[in-house]
Amino acid sequence: MSSARPLRIVSIAHPAVSSEAGRLRYRHLASRKDIELHLVLPSVWKEFGRTIVAEPPQEAEGSVHVLPIRLPHAGPMNWYLHFYPGLRRLLRKLDPDVIHLWEEPWSIVALQAQLLRGRAALVLEVDQNILKRLPPPFEAIRKYVLRHTDHVLSRSPDATAVVRTRGYRGPVTPVGYGVDLATFTPSPVTRRNDSLKIGYVGRLVEEKGLDDALDALAIGGAPVSLSIMGQGPHEAKLRRRVDELALSERVTFRGWGPPAEVSAFLRGLDALVLLTRTTNAVREQFGRVIIEAQACGVPVIGSTCGAIPDVVGDGGWIVPERDGTALRDLLNKIACDPALLRAKGLAARVNVEARFTYEAVATAIETACRAAAAPARDLKVPELNRARTEP
Repeated sequence: MSSARPLRIVSIAHPAVSSEAGRLRYRHLASRKDIELHLVLPSVWKEFGRTIVAEPPQEAEGSVHVLPIRLPHAGPMNWYLHFYPGLRRLLRKLDPDVIHLWEEPWSIVALQAQLLRGRAALVLEVDQNILKRLPPPFEAIRKYVLRHTDHVLSRSPDATAVVRTRGYRGPVTPVGYGVDLATFTPSPVTRRNDSLKIGYVGRLVEEKGLDDALDALAIGGAPVSLSIMGQGPHEAKLRRRVDELALSERVTFRGWGPPAEVSAFLRGLDALVLLTRTTNAVREQFGRVIIEAQACGVPVIGSTCGAIPDVVGDGGWIVPERDGTALRDLLNKIACDPALLRAKGLAARVNVEARFTYEAVATAIETACRAAAAPARDLKVPELNRARTEP
């Protein structure tokens, strides 16, 4: 038996503070007529040195609840300490069928949601793909939350292995990230390949492997230029290395830009590079810029780190980590084969359309939430029907 009432989902997600990134997926979920979506997000969020004020809600996003948080960024645990003082009152008012958490299981807000969930099923969306023991009390919080989670949405097989190792025994649904296909679109004009132009978009940190790209350019071979878009603590060292290797005429830097500027930057490339290096603390969890580039019809050269090979799929190439020579050999190969570049660019767009649309993300979330809520709703329906018929 099923309830006539739409499935009521409360999604708690700090990434949804931005309407141009984390919130777009919810428009597709809110468009389902048999779902009543409530989105909870912080009024102010701080990360990577930036302070982000929640953008005004839009009607297509469902019911958006912008709430103040406590401890938005404190100590070595960064943003995992935050919680919502007004969450208890909101959940009592809404009485959801499902609470969907786009937060890691050791976070204080995950513990808060678990303790306040009432009759609601709990669906947890996880990214963490490195198994490491957390300091007290976070390891205990993770194990407690995972024991009481009804369904997990997992970004990668490695992320699934982490929650399994820490005690989760329930069902898992894979979920990717989505990309805005209205913003990230292929260029209507074919770029003239007088020389190969590769690029990077993201934080400038040593783990992203841009030093390997510089080494590849310095070795010599086909003419290749590198354009870098982003900011970060490794920028000064990268600039010095560019000068040391006499690459200043072939490497350019520019700062962050809004999505439309990122899209225009990507469309000017022949290939994107994401050469992340595995460390004890870093393993690429997804690589959102991969699908942004591929949506623009730009193939991706990725390293073997974490989820990169799976996300790239047929829309690019994979090279070993920390191997400038292997990268140089690949660049020489594709620089003299425009047909191969075009074929990989077409495959890149197909990869995104098949796997990484916001509709695909919304479908995965809906599937997990319905599966988690089904037992409780089936038990509750007779009570609801009886209440409707009693005088």
